Amino acid sequence: MIEQILLFLIALVANLFSAFAGGGAGLVQLPALLFLGLPFPIALATHKVASVALGLGATVRHLREKHLEARFVVLLLVAGLPGVVLGASLILNIPDRVAEIALGLLTLSLGLYSFLKKDLGLHAALRNQSGWGLLLGAVVLFAIGVLNGSLTSGTGLFVTLWLVRWFGLDYKQAVAYTLVLVGLFWNGSGALTLGLLGEIRWDWIPPLIVGSLIGGYLGAHFAIAKGSVWIKRGYEVVTVAVGLALLL
Repeated sequence: MIEQILLFLIALVANLFSAFAGGGAGLVQLPALLFLGLPFPIALATHKVASVALGLGATVRHLREKHLEARFVVLLLVAGLPGVVLGASLILNIPDRVAEIALGLLTLSLGLYSFLKKDLGLHAALRNQSGWGLLLGAVVLFAIGVLNGSLTSGTGLFVTLWLVRWFGLDYKQAVAYTLVLVGLFWNGSGALTLGLLGEIRWDWIPPLIVGSLIGGYLGAHFAIAKGSVWIKRGYEVVTVAVGLALLL
């Protein structure tokens, strides 16, 4: 019972934070599963299944706001899903410690990047909506999809930052696309691939799913209502702390 309560609280905090910031559930939830003793491939697969509930919870809230446009929905699905399946297939062949070090370095870099980009995504200025700009944007989304399927740490935030930096969305718009499409469809594809090729800790799934659903909905609600200044600072602290912990 204590283990189940702990898993629920981990999922609740991780996914509330992720839904508010536009990514990062894996920065807390996946390392927590590793620290609780799961080998990396099993922890990753278990986290992926639970994180689909984050996307579902956030989708319920964001669809009420009608933030999504068809072109970006199609772009994220067509460009990202093949990368997710490829990444999930590759990660099962990587040694645990190598994957943890890569996860730590990636997590640490996200925190530092976020700290340096102080005004990112405050104002919308759409660009690269056609031609080579659109194609390059799709290629990068495919690469992020590979990371999402394999390392999973903070790749939702990568998508958020890419939508802001390259396509000119503001932060609130980008977060909506990330939570709905990455949280629900990318993570769902990764969970299915890892479930077919690897192993999932099924007895840990129920509390993780309940925590993810509640956290995803609440986080999306707070993001819509309050904005992102304070959570950005909290995100930087957590990413640096978790990255260092995994490296050490």
